[in-house]
Amino acid sequence: MNYIGKVVDVTIDRPLHSKHPNHELIYSLNYGHLNGIFAPDGEEIDAYVLGVTKPINTFKGKCIAVIHRLDDEDDKLVVAPENMDFSDKEIKELTEFQEKFFTSKIIR
Repeated sequence: MNYIGKVVDVTIDRPLHSKHPNHELIYSLNYGHLNGIFAPDGEEIDAYVLGVTKPINTFKGKCIAVIHRLDDEDDKLVVAPENMDFSDKEIKELTEFQEKFFTSKIIR
């Protein structure tokens, strides 16, 4: 399914400034998943939430892009408030804390 431009509900399981449960990684934005929507890796599809500057539990916003990982089967949705947009450069900078470990491209 093409999520770009669609409004989605994200359940946040790694709020802003939280630590990854298995790695030395601090989340510099809210990160979560779409309940019941599965990615090719068998897990629920993940989403970065941009444009929210406090830790949250849930978020409803517009998918503005997909980070397509070329060396992993775990693409990430990029979700933002409906009235906000971010350039590819901004998306790369904001998700670099985790995406630096993968080769990816941003799909619009």
